[in-house]
This record gives sequence, structure tokens and C-alpha cells, in this order.
Amino acid sequence: MANESSRCMDTDQSSGAGAMPMVDLGYALGSLGGSAQAPVASLGQEPEELPTRPLLPWLELIQHYSHLVMAVVDVATEISAPTQAHPVLFANQYFCRLTGIQPEGGHLDLSFFDRLAAADQKALRERFRRHFLSAVLGHAYGAADLVSQRLLHEPLVVSLDDSQTGQGRKIELRLRTAEGGLQVTAIAPSLQAALADCWATAPSREQVATQLLSKDPAFRHLLTALKPGQYTASGQILIEGIDVTERETSKALIELLVGHESVLGTRRFEQANGLMKQLFSADESFLLSAENNRAQLFSSLDQADWHTETYAVEDLQGSSFLRATERQQVVNVPDLSLDCATQCERDMLDQGMRSLLLIPLVMRTVLGDSKAQMVGLVGLASSKPYAFDQADRSRATTLIPALTTAMRHSVQDRFTNIHPSVRWRFEQEAERLSLGLPPAPIVFESVYPLYGISDIRGSSDERNRAIQQDLLTQFRLALAVVEAAGRAVSNALVGQLALDLADHIAVLKSGVTVDSEVTLLRYLQGEVEGHFAYFAQHSPEADAAIAQYKAAIDADHGCVYTARALYDETIGHINGLLRDTWNQWQQSMQAITPHYCDLEATDGIDHMIYAGQAIDQSFTEFQLKSLRYEQLRAVCDCARKGFSLKATYDTDMTITHLVLVQGYTVDICHDESTERLFDVRGTRDTRYEIVKKRIDKACDAEKGDRITQPGMLTVVYSTGEEWQEYERYLRYLHREGIVASDIEQGTVEPLQGVNGLKFARVRVNPE
Repeated sequence: MANESSRCMDTDQSSGAGAMPMVDLGYALGSLGGSAQAPVASLGQEPEELPTRPLLPWLELIQHYSHLVMAVVDVATEISAPTQAHPVLFANQYFCRLTGIQPEGGHLDLSFFDRLAAADQKALRERFRRHFLSAVLGHAYGAADLVSQRLLHEPLVVSLDDSQTGQGRKIELRLRTAEGGLQVTAIAPSLQAALADCWATAPSREQVATQLLSKDPAFRHLLTALKPGQYTASGQILIEGIDVTERETSKALIELLVGHESVLGTRRFEQANGLMKQLFSADESFLLSAENNRAQLFSSLDQADWHTETYAVEDLQGSSFLRATERQQVVNVPDLSLDCATQCERDMLDQGMRSLLLIPLVMRTVLGDSKAQMVGLVGLASSKPYAFDQADRSRATTLIPALTTAMRHSVQDRFTNIHPSVRWRFEQEAERLSLGLPPAPIVFESVYPLYGISDIRGSSDERNRAIQQDLLTQFRLALAVVEAAGRAVSNALVGQLALDLADHIAVLKSGVTVDSEVTLLRYLQGEVEGHFAYFAQHSPEADAAIAQYKAAIDADHGCVYTARALYDETIGHINGLLRDTWNQWQQSMQAITPHYCDLEATDGIDHMIYAGQAIDQSFTEFQLKSLRYEQLRAVCDCARKGFSLKATYDTDMTITHLVLVQGYTVDICHDESTERLFDVRGTRDTRYEIVKKRIDKACDAEKGDRITQPGMLTVVYSTGEEWQEYERYLRYLHREGIVASDIEQGTVEPLQGVNGLKFARVRVNPE
């Protein structure tokens, strides 16, 4: 079929005049450039003699400037004829951009469907099939409109990429046909049989609708038979659509925000943050939280580590942030350089932010106070002034309920990963905060601390050796590049660079320093890699050496990372072994008494247990003693698991184990400003924290060797009463065959601010 089709439109006859001329709005996809001309007939002229005139202005607008999606597809199929692409009689420019149809000779073929997601392809084919089904039913049963207009014109939202901008767009499509615009004149016998299986007589519109929605086996068979080559049809289908990207983005964002889980700190937050920036075309987003007269500004939200700045709430007086909260309205700051009253705003301006869109999140208290409490603020920023407008304000206003809900869930759900033994208190506080009540301190008083550590000794030396090995490999590869270039060009500087590299290699062979990993890699990047283009230009041998150098570079780290990767893997496996062992023992320990246990893994693992009546109201002294004994058994099991370390990982690293005893209680409190869930409260309790940080590196005051030794359990205590209790536990361990009978004892050398500690050491028996 030709690319050009003629449309004739009869005008009404005016009073006292004859028939008006027929106006031909001929249009071809090849005329998308705007040079198309429309023939206009004069009375008595033959069509082929019609003069031409420029395209009608309103049609020019539709073709080139409309953000509606429009196309007319010509349908012409015959029974048993091979399937062919449908010619596109008309398509505006936006349709071509989204579908990839070429202006010359456009056809709606499979390439259009290939640009859609699988689900969108299936749904769009279903919409086309409904129109063909309607025409087939009309021919077979002689009844029109058996498929309801609502089902024929049901909208479908699909995702398409704009070929000009590369941005994904959401388009709401509808398919339409004129009355009688799609005609079926013949049906193949197999399709006729499939129709008869569904409906022996003409179905009602309701019966057809029921089948379209439920699809019983007979109807599914009919849909399978309803394909080109099974009927003869002709006509046109109008495809029209609107860009609903902003609407669908808002919808997806709201769905993320109002879920039953906290958005913060999850993959869902990354998605929500990306949608927010996309919706408002923002360069940056940020969060402002306010609590206890302190405000924290979080930026760089798309990074793993957010940038945080802290301000006193009183220092925000007069700021656009508090203005948004007081008005309880979205505030647009068109140019931050002209509205920069506080240090917080000046800091943002220094970071390159010129315009802001501030969305306040407020909650009313349950005490009848009409004053809203600021709990947070979501901000969008652009590096350009006047980046946001009234439409953005309106759109942001619709998001306030969802954002507030997300903030409430975040307040509540920031405690969901907390240990069950103390979660009840955090849930109480979350409920208070969600009702707008002022925060209350979370404190557990008079709890007993039980601390232990399984430390991987020699890990620092092992890592230094891995760094040394990787750096030597990379420097030797760099030297090979420079030497190859030196053989090709006569350049004194190249020779000196080779000597520098040789000197660095000689120094590296003797070991690495603390800053070697950073400084030497910077040296290679600046002094060698920066000249690769010059070296490759003058020497094919150097070019090959450069290729070998680049092949050895780890993509994630930007350097040779082979030995360090093996080290990281080994440490990860050891930590995993220790962690899994400890977690298995936690089941029996929690059965003794519910308690808080924090486990951290770096070079080994350390555990911090708090137990007492503040956590478990039925807590007794016997449960405390049982928990202490079970702690020793668990640490000994970790020691046993580490005995096969050298054979398994071919390493000189070993594991040492220590338990720190404290007979008196401490008070612990939750502080939002620290990374840890709990901190000890009071100067007496702080002493315990000091000992924890330094005890694993402590030495025997008399012999000078470390109090912790590989394959042994070390118990550190302060008083005779503590030793009497733990000496009994060591005897029980020996009775179980877990440890040897010989106990080594000594005094811990004085630590900074702490004196008088003693230790007992016993060898752990293999399993």
C-alpha cells in the first residue's frame, strides 16, 4: 500500500450555494519535515490537476508539536495470506519518537512491540485483539457492538523510551475505531468452529464481557484462533495516547512511601529517591530531621554514606525550612542566593544549590494542641535558579500525606531490627513519637554486662603482605610498560621514570608502610598511567604491555587487587564461621533468659550482652550464672572451630579468645546521636568501656607477653569473688572435656586509667 492516503471531507451545503469543493488532506509520513502540501480542489477540476498549498497550520501543530501520541494504522488482511506489517497512514512526530517508526514508509510491525516490556506487549496485543473480536462477532452473528465500548477503549499504560532524550516515558494508550471502520468480510472455518464452541447463538454484550475477563478454555481457544490469516478484514485503527509519566511516577512513589515497611535504609529508599528527583527534575535531594531541639541535614542521599550536618533548631529561625513548617505548605525558594538567612542555607548555597523545593512533614499531637510538630522535611534542589514552579508545588503538596506516612513508619520501623529482648521499649517510644508526643529517654538500669572477643591475630600482618604483593605486581607491570617505551624512544625522562619504578620496587620488597597503599597508587596514576597514550603511540610493544597492565587491574578497586581479594575472602570466611557458631549458641543462651546481644565482626567477632530485670522481669541470680557459664561454653566452641584455620586457609593467622568479667551492674541508654544502639551511663560504667577497648591487646605485667594466646581461653577479672565464681566454671568446663586442667594466672599490666586487673588462661581442647 502506498504511504499516502487521501481523505475527503464533505462540507455542509450553505444556503443558496451548490456543493462546496472536496478538500483533500493527503498526508504521508515522508512529509514529516513540514514540506507536505495539501491539494485543494477548485470546482470542476479533476483530482490529478489540483494545485497545492502549504499544509494547514493546525495540522502542522498536531504533527510536530503535540505531546499527544497519535497514529492511524491501516488494516488489510485476507484468509490464508501471510502476516504483514500494517502500514501507518498517519503518525505525529511524538509517536514516531517513541515507537521508532521511520518517517519514510512507516509500518506498525513487530519492532514496535519489541520496544515494550513483555507485559506491555501482551496487554497491547490484547487491546488490538478486542477490536478484531468485535468485528468478527459482528460479521458472524450480524450484531454490532457485542464488545462494549468500555472494553474496546480501555486505557493501557506502557513504558517507552524517547529516542531523542533517552528518557523513559509512561504513555496511556487507547485504541479506537470509527463506527463500521473495521470490517470483517470472511472468516476461516477453523475460526468459525472456535466461535461456535463458545457461542452457538449470538451472545449478549454481558456474556462477551464475562468471557473477556474470565477466559474459560473455549474462549482461550477462540483467542488463539483469532489471528491474521483466519479472517478477511479492512479498515483503520486509531492509536492515541497521552504522556502520563508524571502521574505514574507520583503513583509509584506513593506506593513505595505508604508501604508497611520503613523506606529509610533500604532498596526502596533508593527507588523513592530516584523517583523524587525524576519527578521534579532535581539535581539533588535532602532530608532534614528535627528532634530534641536539634536538626540534622542529610544530603548525598544517592551515596552509600550520606553527608550529615547538625544545627540547633534555634539557628534555623528565619529560614525557609521553618517557614515551610509554620505555614504547613510546600515552599519554593526560586534563588537561594537571594533568600539565604541562616548558616544552613549558606552551606547549601556553597554546595552549589541555587533553588529549593521544601516539603514539610508535620504531625499534630494527640493533646489537642493545634500547633503542629515538625518531624522532618524533604527537599529537592537544583543547581539552576528558578528551577521549580507552581506545578511542582502542587505536585509536591499531593505527596505530603504519603511522605508523612513514610516518616511515621520510619520512626516506628527504625526499631524493627532491634533485638527482641529490648524491642518492646523501643516500640513504646515509637508509638509516643508517632502520636506527636515529645521523646523520652530509653534507659535500661542495673543490667549485667558480659563481654567477649574472638580476635584474628596476625590479620594486620597478613593484609600488609597482601598489599605488598599487589603493589609489587602492579609496579612490575608498570615498569614493563616504561621499559618497552624506553626501547622505542630516545628520551631521558622515560629512562629516569624506569629507574624511579625500580627504586620503588626495591623499597616495596622490604615491606609497606601505613600510607603505601594510597600514596603509591596515586604515584602510578599520576606518573605512569597518565602517559599511557604517549607510550602506546611510540611503541607497539609498550601498547601490548599497557594492555597487560590494564587486564590486571580490578574494575571495582582501580588497581591490582588479587592478593587483597584473597585476604578479604579469608577474613570473611573466618568471620562467617565464628559468627555462625556464636549465633547457634545464642538460641540456648536466650532460652536461659531473654537478653540483649550485639555482635560485631571485623577482624574476628566481639559480643556484648546485657541481662537483668530491666530487660527480663523474671531474671534471677541463677539465670545470670547460667548465662555466664553458657557464654564460656560458646566461646570455647568458637575456639574449637578455629583450630582448623591454618589447614583450611593456608595462613599464619590464628584466633585468640577472651571473656571480660564484671560483677556489678551498669545502666545503658539509647542515644540517637551515636551509631551504637546502647551506651553505658555514668563515670563508673565508662571504666568498663575503656577496659573493653584495650583489654585484647593487654600484656602480662610480669612476663610481658600478650594475655591472650592462640588456642586458649583468657578470663579477665578484678575481684576475688569474681575469680571464685569463674574458677568454678573453668572446673566445670574441664569436667566436660572442653578445656585442659592447667590454669595459668597473672596480673594485667596497667591500662590507661585502669589498674588491678587479673587474668586466668586455660587451653581449649580440640573436639
